[in-house]
Amino acid sequence: MERADAARNRARILEAAALLFAERPPQDVTMDDIARTAGVGRGTLYRRYPDRASIAVALLDEHERELQERLLRGEPPLGPGAPPAERLAAFYAAMVRLLEDHSHLVLGSEVGRSRFETGAYGFWRAHVRALLAAAGTPRPDALVDVLLAPLAPEVYGYQRTVLGLTPEQITEALTRLTTTLEPQRPAR
Repeated sequence: MERADAARNRARILEAAALLFAERPPQDVTMDDIARTAGVGRGTLYRRYPDRASIAVALLDEHERELQERLLRGEPPLGPGAPPAERLAAFYAAMVRLLEDHSHLVLGSEVGRSRFETGAYGFWRAHVRALLAAAGTPRPDALVDVLLAPLAPEVYGYQRTVLGLTPEQITEALTRLTTTLEPQRPAR
């Protein structure tokens, strides 16, 4: 059980980090900035969070868990009961909303190879793989990461800031990828 003072410090750290990550890019926020804004010592900060990414992961965790719950038990098409292609399209739309609303946290937690090591990525991967398998896709493991690649925070950020695409345009483009899960007509 967490001590009351430790719980208060954790809450102060997460609140300070959320504020700083919203103000400027996470890579420009230092652990000292977070400790100073939270009013805690560096030792207190580092005992709970070894780096900036672990703080971003903690902040993002609540939002990802909510989406995971909707994937498992929500209404179709995001939840069970819709065809795989429709579920993948709904997943893409939900992920675009998550990226749009929390891109500063995602960029702080899922950059480069570390993206593949998060529990959330493992969940998204298992979900998309299950949709591929349900659609009868041969060798789904070869395709699952390809379908998740456009959701990489760096890709989304590039599309939004450099290319100037809207979330709706990105969702529309991602929805085109869902044809991968539609039943294939035999060649004549």
